[in-house]
This record gives sequence, C-alpha cells and structure tokens, in this order.
Amino acid sequence: MTAAVVSDGYGRRTFQRLEHWFDRPLGADLNPLRHLGSLGFLFFWLIAASGIYLYAVLDTSATGAYPSIDQLSREQWYLGGVLRSLHRYACDGFILVMVAHLLREWMFGRYGGFRRYSWLTGVPLLPFVFACAIGGFWLNWDALGQFSAQATAEWLDGLPVFASPLTRNFLSAATVSDRLFSLFVFIHLGLPLLLLFALWFHIQRISLAEVFPPRALAWGTVATLLVLSLLKPVLSHAPADLAMAPTQLALDWIVLFVHPLMYLTSAGFVWGLVAALLLLLTLLPWLLRQARAPVAVVAPDYCNGCRRCLADCPYAAITMAPHPLRHQAGREIAVVDADLCAACGICVGSCPSSTPFRSIAELTTGIDLPQSPISELRRQLHSGLAALQTPHKLVVFGCDHGADVQALRAPGVLAFSMVCTGVLPPSFVEYALRDGATGVLVTGCHAGSCEFRLGQLWTAERLQGLREPHLRASVPRECIATTWADRGEEVLLAQALDTLRQQPTRPDEPAPLR
Repeated sequence: MTAAVVSDGYGRRTFQRLEHWFDRPLGADLNPLRHLGSLGFLFFWLIAASGIYLYAVLDTSATGAYPSIDQLSREQWYLGGVLRSLHRYACDGFILVMVAHLLREWMFGRYGGFRRYSWLTGVPLLPFVFACAIGGFWLNWDALGQFSAQATAEWLDGLPVFASPLTRNFLSAATVSDRLFSLFVFIHLGLPLLLLFALWFHIQRISLAEVFPPRALAWGTVATLLVLSLLKPVLSHAPADLAMAPTQLALDWIVLFVHPLMYLTSAGFVWGLVAALLLLLTLLPWLLRQARAPVAVVAPDYCNGCRRCLADCPYAAITMAPHPLRHQAGREIAVVDADLCAACGICVGSCPSSTPFRSIAELTTGIDLPQSPISELRRQLHSGLAALQTPHKLVVFGCDHGADVQALRAPGVLAFSMVCTGVLPPSFVEYALRDGATGVLVTGCHAGSCEFRLGQLWTAERLQGLREPHLRASVPRECIATTWADRGEEVLLAQALDTLRQQPTRPDEPAPLR
C-alpha cells in the first residue's frame, strides 16, 4: 500500500508542480505535459508521413541502402534531408512523451479499476516502439547501423532459443544479404503497422480520445522539429565495414541506450531488467488494489432516452437499449457497463432530470450515483443556505481531486466537494442563487488535468451555454465565478471568493425557495 500512496500522493503533487511551472509561460492549452497522449499520436503521424517518402526513395538492397540515404541527405537536403532529420527527431519525441505519459499515469495512480484495460494495453507498446525505432538504424547500414545490428544480435543471443548465434549474420560483408535487409524492412515498416493497431486498441475504451493536440501546440511542435532538423541535420556515419569495429559514434541515447547498457553489464542482466520492468508494470493493477466505488445506476421511470449521458461519458461505459417500461418504437434507456464505469458522476450532471426545481419531495434523476445521490446535494444546499446568517452567502461547488474547497469554509461560505465537478447539473447554480446565495463559485481540476478526463471541460461548456444541459441565459453572470485549480492552489479560490464578496447584493433578488 505504500507504493500506492506514493504514486497517488507525493508523485501526483510532484508532477502537478511541474505542470504548473510549464503553465506559467505556456498556459494549459499549450502545456505539453497536459497533452502527452495526443503529442504521441502527432509524433506517430509525423513518423509515418516522413517515412513514406523516405521508403519511396530507399534502395532496400544490402549494397544500395547506404548510398540512397546518404545522397538523399546531401544532394536533396531541402526536402529529403529535412524529412530524414524530422523522421529521427519525431521518433525521439515519440519515445520521450510515451515514457512521460507512463510516468504521469503511474504518479497519478491511474492504472487500476476501470483504467486497467488502458494500462495493460499500453504496457506492450513499450517494447514494440523500441523494436521499431532500433530497426530503423539498421536500414541505413552505416557504422551506427552496423553497431546497433551487431549489439542487438549479441543481446538476442543471450536467450537460449536460437539454434545458431545471430551474430553469424555479421561475420563478413558476404553474410549481409538482401534477404537480411528484407527482414530489416519488415521490422521497421511492418511493426509500425501493428503498432498503429495497438494504439487503436489502447484507446478503445476512451470516449472522444484526443489523438491530435491543440492546433497551436501541434504547429509549435512541428516548427520546433523543423528548426532542429535545419540546425542539426541527421547525417550518415561512414559506410558499414564488418572488417573493423566502429569506434567513434554519434549515439542516439534516447533509442539506443540499451546497447551501451548491455556492454556495461551483460546480455542476461539487461534481459532480466527488461523482463522485471514489464512484469511489474503488467502486475501493478493487481499488486496495488484500489477501492472501487459503486457504479452509476439508471432509474427506468425517469430515464427518457435523451442520450446525453451517452455523449458525455468519458469511458464509453453507457450504451442505449430498448426501454423496458415504454414500449413505443424507438424509446430507449441508458445501460451502464459496470466494468467500464468510473463512478465519476459526469452522467448525472448531463441528465435533464437532475434539476433541483422539480416539485417532488425526493429528487430522483434518470441516472445517479448511489453513494452520493443528487437529492442529497439539493437537501444539503437548501438547509445550508437557510442556516447562513450573513449578508453575503457564498456557495462553492468543487471536486475531490482539485483544490480543497473545504479549506475555504468560513462564515458565510458553504462548500460542497463532489467526486467530480461534472456531477453538478448547471441548474443547481441557479437554484443556489434563487435560494438565497449572493454568489456561486464553481471549481475543479485544472484545465487538461481532470481526474476523469472530461468533467472540467463539460462543466465549463455547460455553464457557458455551449453544451446541454446549459445554464439559462437569464442567470446573472456577475454572481457566478469559475476557477479551475489543482490541490495546493487554494489561494486562487480564495481570490475568486473575495471578488464575489465585492459584488453588491441584488435588490431584485428573488425570495429564497421554500
């Protein structure tokens, strides 16, 4: 349990501080640490696009590979040379963001429960990506490609599975045949096709997966790679010569670090290290068990099949089926898949039945969380406002994973912390104002850091009138504030409350609801 606490406590705070540091100059939309997954896809598309051109001009024979690539870089530097450099740097970028993405998910404790599928389908991508990347150096067949191919053969020979040593393929120039190069081509071109399928599999249980970063971040990333390609172009080493061992190499440490590590230790040690790491990552969801909250429950009598919960669910946990109580053609009911449900409550905030203005004693909505029903929020809000005896009555709606709203408790302040701000139906903001509140602050995880991916975004769009159900235009916006902040940024919420306190009480304020 100690490791679980570290990954979900200290590790989370450490990574969040790093994100906030990047937020200052770049903002959340341009912060690469908040878009690691989509940046990985961008690098993959760049690798694929540049690789198609490079393959079109590549001579895949043992004797023709080196001159075709070398001439491309020197005689057509303005296109082929730039694309070759872009290809290499995009590969390095892909590996860096992949490792950073893995560390971020581990530090945030996002590997078990409903996230187990994404975690387990992501682990095999690690060796897959490195195999594709290392194989690319062999196709060039310069001194660096020779070193990598021979080192890989020695490493594979450390496994007792081959009848004859693979290093025999590199004893002399005569043993490096076109047939061997066909294997190199398959490794570097065939495996990426399988990698694309694996990436698709990895995001299957994520609704509206971000496979392309924000436009400004994407163009900035591409521009950075192009500038790097022009300032420091990738050039070939001397042609491979099996009669002598390469001595001075410009090693790509991001991709080829495994070779020096093997020579520093042994093939067996590196195999053991890789196996232990992959085994640990694979078993992590079971070794560190996380408590599972009850999943969302659908009330057939109140579900009208509007499909809003289906559209808003971040993890594709909701499907539609024929309604069991309403037999008209086309009438549907939401169905929750317990294995996929995150118990985030975003579906509750999307349900049109989740309105506190309904004139029933016990508020029942079409879909709800049994551990924290929306009726309890209405009851606590109504009784809490009635108990406040100050001129300014401020209500704060926050989430358990963002800034600590309970730290804001003070005379005249009523704070509610939900599993996710996405639980909040927009009508509750209006309800609070009509029930005596003079100001309402809605907060949650920082933009791009929502614990449940889309809760912060959907809440912001609902309050702005961009997504159903939306806050009505008649609600006075000067009485509402939204501040997105992570744990440790409570000062931002205090500043927002101070601003709300400056607002004069409304003379035409409706009488509190009774």
